[in-house]
Amino acid sequence: MAAVKPPSERVRRKRGKRIQEILTAAAELFGERGYDAVSLEHVAERLDVTKGSLYYYFSSKDELGTAAIETLGDEWTARLEHLLDRTEGPPETRLRALIHEHVTIAVNDYPAALRLFLMPREWPSAQRERIKELRRRHDALFRALIEEGLASGEFTVTSVDTVLQCMHAAMSQAPTWCGELPSAARGKAVDEVADTLMALVHIGQLGQLGQLGR
Repeated sequence: MAAVKPPSERVRRKRGKRIQEILTAAAELFGERGYDAVSLEHVAERLDVTKGSLYYYFSSKDELGTAAIETLGDEWTARLEHLLDRTEGPPETRLRALIHEHVTIAVNDYPAALRLFLMPREWPSAQRERIKELRRRHDALFRALIEEGLASGEFTVTSVDTVLQCMHAAMSQAPTWCGELPSAARGKAVDEVADTLMALVHIGQLGQLGQLGR
């Protein structure tokens, strides 16, 4: 009996691309409508394919939802971690680069899927806990830089937790603010969002500027 040949690299790439398309469409729908309101039929309709074709890749909505969380959440955070690995300089330089990259990913790559990670209470318990774990991993990148800047005297903040809450809330709205802009204007808007959020870690300087302006 002849041995079964493994799939070619071209076939693997094609399959990987298709899976990514399905995961992105599913994440967008989950983010737009909530987990309970989305079915495999809705995902198939968004992709303009049959529901049966989805079963070739995922056996259930739970499996698809878990894969969307794992793949997009891991990929997003891994991109931020990779950025920090190759970015040198003081905390201010690295924090601004981190904010800019996060907003760029949110606006250009996953504008709707971002909401998938903002409403974990709507998910079944297993996926809800995984979302929380990914959010903690993501939050830790920003927290570590803010705390480093505080320790070095480079940053002044009202509270690390408050700054992080404000920062994440603003970044989650960036696709709404910037997503419909032309590409050139979008890039400028992302820059402005990053600059504005950096002001959150320079409270003392802002106070001095406010007094000078009076």
